[in-house]
Amino acid sequence: MSALDVRSYTVGPVQENCHIVRADAAADRAVIVDPGDEAERLLGAIEALGVEIEAILLTHCHFDHIGAVAPVARATGAPVYCPVIELPVLTDVMRWVPPGFGPFESYEPEHTLAGGERLALAGLDIEVLFTPGHSPGHLTYAVPGAILSGDVLFQGSVGRVDLPGGDWATLERSIEQLLRSRPPETVVHPGHMGVTTLARERDTNPFLAELRERVTAPAAR
Repeated sequence: MSALDVRSYTVGPVQENCHIVRADAAADRAVIVDPGDEAERLLGAIEALGVEIEAILLTHCHFDHIGAVAPVARATGAPVYCPVIELPVLTDVMRWVPPGFGPFESYEPEHTLAGGERLALAGLDIEVLFTPGHSPGHLTYAVPGAILSGDVLFQGSVGRVDLPGGDWATLERSIEQLLRSRPPETVVHPGHMGVTTLARERDTNPFLAELRERVTAPAAR
């Protein structure tokens, strides 16, 4: 059985994780998730892997996740898939960027997503999950055995909710959805920090204490 191949590159001043994902290590097609900064470095990685990028997938449109979208899209010719709720951010990037960061280039994406879609790209079966809370339109991309979680769930932490459109109760519901709908051994490739699993975060994440009680409670008889 072939194994999913995820190469992660930590880029930019906020240390965001961009992922190049392909069906296995021998595949010559891939998708790239959240090219946030350092476009030349990401393009060099694509060239070194010898892959054709079939799509650029965005989990959400905070600047640290979209800063390199325009140059990567231009260089690869790959279509961009953007959360529909956050389309105004991608198309007018600098309006939303805090002082001291950028400049970044706006981009008109070829596709928008709302969650609930299934995408067949680069030999991957990708399920698009609507997981708001960190941002209003946040999406998580699920492939067999793994999720690309953006800023929903981290190793020992969760996405911040003090930015515009953030909401803790909404984020907690999104994380609960992930924990209930995916196998515990699902590998989590987050937008910041290291790789983890849903089981590890369910059992040890200090931000999920109340949620842990709900998802591990015995079913009522």
